Amino acid sequence: MLYSVRHTTRFQYKLPVSEAITEIRMRPRDSEIQHCNLFRLTLRPQANALSFTDSLGNVVHHFSQPGVHQELQIVAESEVMVSAPPVLPASLDATAWAQNDEAAAAGDHWDMFQPSAYTTSTARLEALARELDVTRRDDPLTVLLALNAAIHRTFAYDATSTQVDSPIDDALLHRRGVCQDFTHIMLALVRNHLRLPARYVSGYLHHRRDDTSADGASHAWLEVFLPGLGWVGFDPTNNILAGERHIQVAIGRDYADVPPTRGVYKGGSGSELSVSVRVRPLHGSGGAAGTADAPLDDGSEPPVYRSTAQALQSSYAQAQQAAAQQQQQQQQQQ
Repeated sequence: MLYSVRHTTRFQYKLPVSEAITEIRMRPRDSEIQHCNLFRLTLRPQANALSFTDSLGNVVHHFSQPGVHQELQIVAESEVMVSAPPVLPASLDATAWAQNDEAAAAGDHWDMFQPSAYTTSTARLEALARELDVTRRDDPLTVLLALNAAIHRTFAYDATSTQVDSPIDDALLHRRGVCQDFTHIMLALVRNHLRLPARYVSGYLHHRRDDTSADGASHAWLEVFLPGLGWVGFDPTNNILAGERHIQVAIGRDYADVPPTRGVYKGGSGSELSVSVRVRPLHGSGGAAGTADAPLDDGSEPPVYRSTAQALQSSYAQAQQAAAQQQQQQQQQQ
């Protein structure tokens, strides 16, 4: 399937800032089942973006803006072809556990075994592992499919329940979270209790009506390396396997390795962030790529991620209240 992706990010600063340096990961990866035909980055204020490929094969763009500005807008447009991954067997041989251990002893995928900032074990995670019976039994694929379904069943999707930097304990306490929380929790269980190499995937999902995750935002899932199958994607938020609707952008140990944007600026101003994502299938294109100068989308604004909209509405209400109080004080002084 050929998709058009438009990812818009806006930083609005309360006061002018300067000397901003920003790093982004928004270009879809190239792999055996995915190819990014086109990628275009539009920056306001304008800047010259450079890029490099990191050790995990992620394309990273970076740019600086020395001038004074009060808003930064990043628009990443992509055209990407995604094929369906190979069909999985119903199960693996029971010896797959031993095969995995032999590969681990040889040092294969060592970094994807290790606890990371968002996947270190906690008392609440240990309690969840006992509740869901996360143990080595049957075969790895059977256990992972059951775990994928169990996390989907145990946690409610709630875009307002956690923040981008929330530890897994927040979601574990309230049994609510977003795709990032679902993914971190399953990653932590897979690494700490099943002792399988697993990695975080940042990307996009072409949504259907029956999906649990919210449309209009980026998506996250995980991949686990299984003997004879390679990296297999699991999406616990929607209780599905990663497939033709999943567009992979970056991989890492957890979210801290692959945030879509990361940067610093000079100035004491706070900022408000709004993000919107639109993924559309390009029907009737026959898989042919366009030209580098052709528009990848119609330019209209996609729906704003609802937590951001709520935050902006709250800020507006607070500003109105403050203005009313100030007017009342002025009237009393007259």
